[in-house]
Parts: sequence; structure tokens; C-alpha cells
Amino acid sequence: MKLRIFTEPQQGATYDDLLAVAQATERLGFDAFFRSDHYQRIGAGDPGPGSTDAWITLAGLARETSRIRLGTLVTPATFRLPGPLAISVAQVDQMSGGRVELGFGTGWYDGEHAAYGIPFPPVAERFGRFEEQLEIITGLWTAEKGYSFEGRYYRLADSPALPKPAQRPRPPLIIGGVGAKRTPRLAATYADEYNVPFHTLAETGEAFARVRAACESTGRDVLLSAAQTVVVGADLAEVERRAAAIGEDPVALREAGLAGTPAEVVAKLGKFAELGAERVYLQVLDLADLEHLELIAAEVLPHV
Repeated sequence: MKLRIFTEPQQGATYDDLLAVAQATERLGFDAFFRSDHYQRIGAGDPGPGSTDAWITLAGLARETSRIRLGTLVTPATFRLPGPLAISVAQVDQMSGGRVELGFGTGWYDGEHAAYGIPFPPVAERFGRFEEQLEIITGLWTAEKGYSFEGRYYRLADSPALPKPAQRPRPPLIIGGVGAKRTPRLAATYADEYNVPFHTLAETGEAFARVRAACESTGRDVLLSAAQTVVVGADLAEVERRAAAIGEDPVALREAGLAGTPAEVVAKLGKFAELGAERVYLQVLDLADLEHLELIAAEVLPHV
């Protein structure tokens, strides 16, 4: 199992904060650094410096790291037109030497759309646009001599389909969520990886089963992964201190996330592995606590 570090910069983080975490991620031997793609804090609390743009951040990190994979969980289809998004991701993939992955979703947080003047259509239309964007983006990346598309929501006429990403035929696509019908179908059709974010072991297993069944229809294999909030401490007092720093109850987090001593967290990661998860994204919420990453790297990473 590979462990990836996942951050939520909309809760208040500068580029320099993210750079420090990304460089620690690389130095300590984790597989990847991922970030959310949001423009506003989720929930009450001090927004700090505010959010940062996901793909501008990853472009910078592409030049300041050399090994780790870089990506989003997840970029909303509502934020960017499919053609410009394909260009941005392809360019960052070139800048990183082929280390980029695109986590992609429909968009869900209506508050940030209202705050920044981004249209937020009803859910059925968001899924329709999302599916067309999946087809367009993959088409632009893989087309040999230009690309055209005629859909309900988007039309592309004689696009040069450039630039191309460094990874061929294209960067990996990640689709997440636990929807019972549309999400499994889209993951089985377009995704290289399917991610279940912040759900119990039982719910994760059920979601994996739905995607496996959908993959039988498409004849494709999709890598399975999960995302979980992480709080690890050498002892109970350290677990409680780290949980308090992010406003979480350590008892509840043991049940709903990955919390406890290294041995407890290793054991729960093993249960995700038994379900078929090949990667787990560790949601780290206190970006100033780099000692937390060092503990996970020393006491958890070698045992999964």
C-alpha cells in the first residue's frame, strides 16, 4: 500500500506552508502530495490567509520537488472550462516531468461558487457537464491530429489538442465519491483510480464492490483507494493533543478516521488493504506540525 499526503489549503494556508509540507512529503518517502481544490474555507472558523489556486500551487511545486506525484482531490468541473483545464494540467505535467494526476469531480460546495461568481447548476446538469468534460479532456490529451466535440453543454471545433502532457497516453484520472449509479459508471468508463473519501470501512467496501461490478461491464481495471483524516501520536496524550489542534474528538476520529498510536493506525490501514485499497490519502489538517509527518514516516509507512 502507498501512502499519500493530502492537504486542505482552503482552511487557511499559504504557498510557503504547502511547499514545506510537500518537501517534507518527498524527503520522508511518501508517494505523493495532493491538495483539495476549493476557493473558500469549509465550515466556521478563521480563514487565515484564505485559499490558494490548486493548479497554480501544483505548478510551483512541480519545479520545487523531483520525485513525488502531485494532484488534486478533487478539481470541480464547475471551476474551469474543459479545454483550458486540459491545457493547465498538461503544462503542469510537463513542468513536473510527468508526475501529475487529475482528481476530478462535479463540484458540490455552493457557498464558494456564490462567493466568487461561479455558476452552480443543479446536480443533474453538473453530472452532465462533468461527463462531457471527462470525454473532452481525455480526448484532447490523446488525440493524434486535432480534436472536435459536439455535446449538449460544450462544443470544440478543430482544436489543435495541444499541449500534450508528458505522460502518455495521458495523466491518470481519479474519480471519487460513493454514489450508487452514476459514479461507478463514470469511474469504470474514464478513471484510472476510484477513491472513497472519509467513509467507514463498511461503506468503503460497499462502494468498492459497486465499482468492481461496473468495471465488469466496461472491461477496464480501476485502482481502488481511500482518503482518511489522520492523527497519529506516540502515546494517548500526543493523540489527544493533535486531535485538539484540528478541532477533532480523538475517540470519534478513531472510529471515523485513522487515529491512535502507530500500531493502531497500521492495523486499520491493513483493513483497508483487505478491502482492496492500494493507496490511502492521509488528510493532514495541521500543516505546521511537520513532526506529525515524521512520526508517520518512521512508524507507519514502513509497515504498510
